[in-house]
Amino acid sequence: MKRSPFPRTRVAVGASLLVLGLGLASAAPAIAVSGPGEVKDKNVVQTDHLTEQAAFKAARAALSAAARAGRHVSVAVVDRDGNTIVVLRGDGSGPHTYESAQRKAYTAASFNAPTSVLVGRLQQNPTLADIPGTLFLAGGLPIHYHGAPIAGIGVAGAPSGPTDEAFAAAGIAAISLRSL
Repeated sequence: MKRSPFPRTRVAVGASLLVLGLGLASAAPAIAVSGPGEVKDKNVVQTDHLTEQAAFKAARAALSAAARAGRHVSVAVVDRDGNTIVVLRGDGSGPHTYESAQRKAYTAASFNAPTSVLVGRLQQNPTLADIPGTLFLAGGLPIHYHGAPIAGIGVAGAPSGPTDEAFAAAGIAAISLRSL
């Protein structure tokens, strides 16, 4: 009875791969890692964010300004990335105002411009309106810190965009350096 050479072949091939693997491993340069997934400082950017307390204070101030004027509005504050921090829906405000306020705040933060200014840009470039989540109606303002945009505030429900924007400005004034 003749024996098959396959078992010895497998052992020889396996041993050769093990030797090759060890040779490659010892030839690889050593990499110092300070922790799992750590990256170099030059690969990181840090940004400033509006606190939840400041967002609530701004929204509350805008809502109060609207109430003093006898207007029923909703107010939204979003962070620089467009994530909602707070939305306040005033008593008696229409159902559409909740989402409109969020979209105005998002648009102002995304474009770093008042939505009243962006309305003019929309006339020059109508495809801007195709960007999801945006709303090109007056009433949204960017919020800045050291000259850089960090958030947006949007107001919806007053009878006009300029009135919405005035209430948004009142919200920003409540947390601005001038109010301290």
